[in-house]
Amino acid sequence: MSKIRITKQFTFETGHALYGYDGKCKNVHGHSYKLSVTVIGSPITDSGNVKFGMVIDFGDLKKIVKEEIVDIFDHATVFNKNTPHVELAHELEQRGHHVILVGYQPTSENMVIDFAKKIKDRLPQNIALHSLRLQETDTSFAEWYQSDNL
Repeated sequence: MSKIRITKQFTFETGHALYGYDGKCKNVHGHSYKLSVTVIGSPITDSGNVKFGMVIDFGDLKKIVKEEIVDIFDHATVFNKNTPHVELAHELEQRGHHVILVGYQPTSENMVIDFAKKIKDRLPQNIALHSLRLQETDTSFAEWYQSDNL
């Protein structure tokens, strides 16, 4: 049976700051992220299955990614919980802002690694995460490939 890759794209707005960075990104700022999620699997061959011919229903993939990534990170500010930014995070939370504290420097590279784990944990057993592409700006993105992470 042929293996097919399908991709669904998502967008969300997220702020962050890179503690200890030597450039402008040390300041709190935001991005309009674009996330492309590609999974691989064989189309369902059972003609009695309502998902006949699909690798995975795009709606099912959307549900997973929205619940694990988009609904959580959209319009949030992300800080590394192991830095003094945690003080700013607590101040923002007290003022009603949506803040996410992570155990890593919130770069596109680290975020895409985190997203890959979250998505892989939710996929059906017969579907594999092939790749993620997290675009931070029109000209900058980080990519994660399963084949690079075996």
